[in-house]
Amino acid sequence: MEKNLRQQKTTIIKIALFGPESTGKTTLAKQLAQYYETEWVPEFARDYLQEKWEENQHICVAEDMMPIAYGQVALENQKLSVAKKYLFCDTNLMVTKVFSEMYYGFCDALLNEAALEHDYDLFFLTDIDVPWEKDDLRDTPEGREPVFSVFKQTLIDAKKPFITLSGDKESRLAKATAIIDNLTIAKEKGFSSADFVEIYEHGIPFEKILKQLKIFKNGIAKSNLISPATVNKGILSLTERDFEEKANFFDLQKAALKLKKFVPASGAASRMFKFLTAFLNDFDIQTETINAYINRKKDSNLSIFIVAMDKFPFFEALDKKLREIYPDFETLDRDYKNYYFIKLLLSSDYFDFANKPKAVLPFHQYTTHIANPIEEHLNECLHYATANQVSNLHFTVSEAHQNQFEKAVASVKEKVEKASGVQIKIGYSYQNKSTDSITVDVKNKIVRDSKGALVFRPGGHGALIENLNELDADIIFIKNIDNVIQNHIDKITLYKKALAGVLIEIQQKVFGYLEVIESQKIKENELEEMVVFLTQKLNIQMTKDFDKFTFENKIIKIESLLNRPIRVCGMVKNEGEPGGGPFWVMNSKGKISLQIVEASQVDLTNKKQLEILAEATHFNPVDLVCGIKNYKNEKFNLGEFVDSKAGFIVEKSVDGKAVKSYELPGLWNGAMANWLTIFVAVPLITFNPVKTVNDLLKPAHQPQ
Repeated sequence: MEKNLRQQKTTIIKIALFGPESTGKTTLAKQLAQYYETEWVPEFARDYLQEKWEENQHICVAEDMMPIAYGQVALENQKLSVAKKYLFCDTNLMVTKVFSEMYYGFCDALLNEAALEHDYDLFFLTDIDVPWEKDDLRDTPEGREPVFSVFKQTLIDAKKPFITLSGDKESRLAKATAIIDNLTIAKEKGFSSADFVEIYEHGIPFEKILKQLKIFKNGIAKSNLISPATVNKGILSLTERDFEEKANFFDLQKAALKLKKFVPASGAASRMFKFLTAFLNDFDIQTETINAYINRKKDSNLSIFIVAMDKFPFFEALDKKLREIYPDFETLDRDYKNYYFIKLLLSSDYFDFANKPKAVLPFHQYTTHIANPIEEHLNECLHYATANQVSNLHFTVSEAHQNQFEKAVASVKEKVEKASGVQIKIGYSYQNKSTDSITVDVKNKIVRDSKGALVFRPGGHGALIENLNELDADIIFIKNIDNVIQNHIDKITLYKKALAGVLIEIQQKVFGYLEVIESQKIKENELEEMVVFLTQKLNIQMTKDFDKFTFENKIIKIESLLNRPIRVCGMVKNEGEPGGGPFWVMNSKGKISLQIVEASQVDLTNKKQLEILAEATHFNPVDLVCGIKNYKNEKFNLGEFVDSKAGFIVEKSVDGKAVKSYELPGLWNGAMANWLTIFVAVPLITFNPVKTVNDLLKPAHQPQ
């Protein structure tokens, strides 16, 4: 046998099975070779050592390692010459290296070098979740976990692309073939094996990556605005008495319902303090005054912040800490006092506000304490999302922030429950990483970080439709984490309950119609009534040829239009806030419907579209009440009602370079595009977001 450890070069895709003894490598190698109608490479050591055992009962010794290595390489090269597209290797030199190190405490330098150099498109690390099977050559089944850990660490240290396979032989084969098929496509598209494993470990289905790349290349069609939704033309207008009646109706119904409040709260507060961060990065107190900086940058936000500094709920805590750090603080120049205040506010060693979630920051100064948004949402939840002395509140959080949330909740929950006599049940969920987007540059080339790894970005709040889909509730109130108020909780409660009342009224009517349809006893006049309800109450425009449908087809059409999740959205008067609003929109099939549209979805180079955008009278404050169950009390699959074409291409910056990523259709626009939709005009008092820290100076966030 030629003593050669060189691996032949090839375009064949080579998959290495890698793992401890009796973990299903041989079984899987045979299965894969049969599935792909190609060759597999057996374990040379098995025949070599079996023969040695049968001849004189000799077991494997250190001197056998190199002959085994030479034999394995020769066998692999031989099989490679007749393989078709794929070659599956039951073992490889990395396995020989590990066993040499484990059993004999060393590895021959030639073997070690060759094992590290040998190239495979992917390693399948076979898990120890299969039964251990005894034979003449196998060691003990004891201690499989540490042995498996050694194998895994070897792949990590050698920087080999690997995916762990678990499960029985049928599920392993199904997983492996799906992975190999996608790996093949990835290779054809120019991705490396390391790229592919990164994507796989991130949980993103590879077909999603391909769709994202196609979107970057072809772009996304902009929304086709027909007209703004206005009062009595898409937006329902209610009197104060109407609101009270709807709220009372909700109160009468809620005992039979499971209520939940859903609060998207996963982002850090970095945008709140963006202008302060920019100031610290660009200001040199040794060479410039703060006033000169404000004039140079035309930074009115900084000016407002400094002038009203003592009005912020965190002022006293920072002022106290400053005096501890700087004993001579009182004698410092005013510029130094202000500079140190801002620096302490953002310092990672002290308050670090820009890197914390908004939810835990001090928002409101009360006479007895300072409240953060979590406490305010707990209080709100008690007022309008409580039934039978139980209130359910769900936060979407980032995994890194959950501990901070739990501590903040623990500090107030018991106090709030005791004062109200209501049990508050709190749940958390993360934005699924599988909804993230790959990042490309302006030429649509894949972007990598300084270590060569792919760069992923979150898929936007539209990803939260999956979180919403997991909730079990009859009525779900949705409100952003920063939209809280210090005063007038009674007003907020009234309007929120009223929206729920509108929802229940609509829902009861829809459910009644669907039950009539299911009974198959529907009459002509009932069908006509349903059409009127769809067009006048739900703002759904019937197709022009609807009157030509047969009676049976009319019923099928009406049923498909009615049997959907329902959302009632509060809309406030537009006072120049950036964000989305309610519009009549035409889709690619000519269907006109009510939608919430973000400015980024509009073609701003189109004069007509720009005019319609400017005519908008109302703004979307993210004040929703949702019904996510059907008339049979079954949950809808909310993913079925997403307009997949309503996503965004967003431009960001990575290391100073312009990059693009894809954001999913927004939670309250594209992700709910095919829901039944009611827009209701609500007072501006319901909308009190804190987008920048200076918003905390507005009356809604100041003591009265």
